[in-house]
Amino acid sequence: MNAPERFLAACARRPVDRTPVWMMRQAGRYLPEYQAIRSKVDFLTLCKSPDLATEVSLHPIERFGMDACVIFSDIMVAVEAMGAAVTFGTGGPHVDSPVRSIEDVDRLSVPDPIEALPFVMETLRRTREELHDRAAVVGFVGGPFTLASYLVEGGASRTFAEIKALMYAQPAVAHALLRKLADFVSRFAAVQSKEGAHAVQVFDTWSGELSPSMYEEFALPYQSTIVAAIRSPQRPSIRAPRRRRRAAPASGRCP
Repeated sequence: MNAPERFLAACARRPVDRTPVWMMRQAGRYLPEYQAIRSKVDFLTLCKSPDLATEVSLHPIERFGMDACVIFSDIMVAVEAMGAAVTFGTGGPHVDSPVRSIEDVDRLSVPDPIEALPFVMETLRRTREELHDRAAVVGFVGGPFTLASYLVEGGASRTFAEIKALMYAQPAVAHALLRKLADFVSRFAAVQSKEGAHAVQVFDTWSGELSPSMYEEFALPYQSTIVAAIRSPQRPSIRAPRRRRRAAPASGRCP
């Protein structure tokens, strides 16, 4: 088996010659090659430069020979494409105008992902061309609840007070936001599959902050919308398990 065959067989739960190896977020700051590039460009410029993003995506394959190559990008490029002003600093992403009302939700658009995120598609195509059969190509998107958390909180949070307040006090607004996010992200995920990704990962990291009942209402239905969009062109989905604070690091799995 070559690496893509091995990876896809494992995703389909078929026998493999050995267990395929990859990490959910395998390209990035732990590598000196990445640090050298980041010393010259800011994070969003790197995400939006297909030549550089492709190079960074390939670093772990060149160094470690992973069976799957996760493209270099960020989940927040999707909300930026929808009209949110996003910046990155030392504390992670920052949303200039947090979403707190139905009017704020209405201001977000659902654009064509090919037109709104051409740099992601080009990175996918270039990465697959560079790899040939050395590794499978894995795209990724953010889960709706995690994206909503950043949009409502205005960035990273320790308490998630604003998103929880919105869910309890204005559930209709929360659901409207989650529906819109799921609509765009499901299209974005499906296009990644068509543009060269062998599989697409869905990161809904902060859904681990929800109780089981709130997870079933505010996260699971919207995750399922995205998974269905990925699987429609016969591509596997990889869902990062829900993670609670101080829990052991989650690992990728192919359901």
